[in-house]
Amino acid sequence: MPKKVKVSELVNQFGLEVVSGEQGLKRSITVDDLYRPGLEMAGYFEYHPPERVQILGKTELAFYEMLPIEERKDRMERLCSSEETPCIIVTRSWEVPQELIEISSNKQIPVLRSSMATTILSSRITSFLERKLAPTATIHGVLVDVYGVGMLITGSSGIGKSETALELVKRGHRLIADDAVEIRQTSDNQLHGSAPELIRHLLEIRGVGIINVMTLFGAGAIRNNKRITLVVRLEAWQQEKQYDRLGLDEETTRIIDTDVPLVTIPVRPGRNLAVIIEVAAMNFRLKRMGYNAALQFTTKLTETIAEDIDDLD
Repeated sequence: MPKKVKVSELVNQFGLEVVSGEQGLKRSITVDDLYRPGLEMAGYFEYHPPERVQILGKTELAFYEMLPIEERKDRMERLCSSEETPCIIVTRSWEVPQELIEISSNKQIPVLRSSMATTILSSRITSFLERKLAPTATIHGVLVDVYGVGMLITGSSGIGKSETALELVKRGHRLIADDAVEIRQTSDNQLHGSAPELIRHLLEIRGVGIINVMTLFGAGAIRNNKRITLVVRLEAWQQEKQYDRLGLDEETTRIIDTDVPLVTIPVRPGRNLAVIIEVAAMNFRLKRMGYNAALQFTTKLTETIAEDIDDLD
């Protein structure tokens, strides 16, 4: 179900003055984009997006005041003609046109006013709406920050996710969330993970119980949120399964609407998972910097084979 933000939430969050259309404060905002109807003040409504929050700043209102009275009324009627319009915000404490007050009252479209500059208010409202309207999901796993790489460790219950996270914390890395990871997808398809408030900074270790990582290891051992750039899937070692030994096969997994690189690590006694995950993080960083050890190895191998064939000829 698409997320929505009530106009009244916007009023409370930014201390906006309600000038008219109080009956419409329950209207819903469904998109995080804002719109400044500059061309619309000149009479061009061909591609007007009525579903967005409308911002009237100094430029729009100064031009509007230059229009004849008949055109002023026409512009405001057309601006308030759609039921989709959530609200209209006037910035810089500019005087709200009387035509807008009358028409918005009849249409029950809230007209709000702020003392902030247009660009500052637009930026803050956009950030607020992005957080509120972003697609979210909750995934069973552990999120850790290893060498600056946000790694989401997944796997079946009891595979050793929390124990691995504890070892990583002891080695100087940081815990974001254990057991349940709340993931938010931003407008540019980045994934950011955090812990639910109830279990923030807590880690569950079977046989020991619940521990508070910040209390035991200090504030440097935790983070409140982190961008997820790599998923590590732990699975029980399967003898008959062929695992990637070179690292040429690059897998991905989809979280919400974003594909994230995936590394599958088989688990069996004797394998130091914390060290392997550290190496996976460092290798991931090297790949992003343009160095791929597996690709370089296969290139050298191909060149060596080609040279041997030439020598035989």
